[in-house]
Amino acid sequence: MSLQTEQIAEADSTYSSAEISLLDPHKIPKHIAIIMDGNRRWARQKNLPAMMGHWEGAEALIDIVRSASDLGVKAVTVYAFSTENWARPEEEIEALMDIFELYLNRKKENMILNGICLNSIGDISRLPKRVQEALHQTKEATKHCDKIQLVIAFNYGGRDEIRRAMTKILDIHRQTPLENSDITEELIARHLDTFRWGDPDLLIRTSGELRLSNFLLWQLCYTEIFVTDVLWPDFSRKELLQAVLAYQTRDRRRGGSSL
Repeated sequence: MSLQTEQIAEADSTYSSAEISLLDPHKIPKHIAIIMDGNRRWARQKNLPAMMGHWEGAEALIDIVRSASDLGVKAVTVYAFSTENWARPEEEIEALMDIFELYLNRKKENMILNGICLNSIGDISRLPKRVQEALHQTKEATKHCDKIQLVIAFNYGGRDEIRRAMTKILDIHRQTPLENSDITEELIARHLDTFRWGDPDLLIRTSGELRLSNFLLWQLCYTEIFVTDVLWPDFSRKELLQAVLAYQTRDRRRGGSSL
């Protein structure tokens, strides 16, 4: 690569050539899942309303997805609103829905510019119609984008996803009952929300929490996990690079540890 080509590539990338040189291009995680934790804690530390933390967390997302794309990642799945989040105060839920709607509408052109194709997982039927419409419009507007897939989990829970997968299987096979031997891992996986993108290679959880929080329970069984104390609104491209570098040091095994 010539110096001029390197300069052009660096200008188009969120990373410098020196940062990119730290990576093994053959060990880039193709699918990263993120539990974006710490928004409310970030706001409390700055004596701001909780919703400011949620908004700043939303603002960080596109930059991280673009940075992931620059690293060669093909899909990023993020936990935006869980099935358990409905237990939060009504005013907080309403404010979150406002943020979702505004964010989807405002970031549509940015996603197109950066080649980000938006998708979602979870049962979106419970979301307000205005949020469903904004989600549908942004999906339609970005469906031609092919640099990276952004998958947002709305009203999502890992247990609920497995339950819904089983109901889909039962509905499809209502006329032709399945034998016990027909219930395979592959059959269940084909009916999960994430089937199109495969299982994540790397899970990132911010804010230092050490739990899965009902996120992608089936899909994370062999996923490498990276936990950082950084709160999500402060999670930057540098933290993402550190997570990927840590991933590249792992000796990935499927089927248990060796003695």
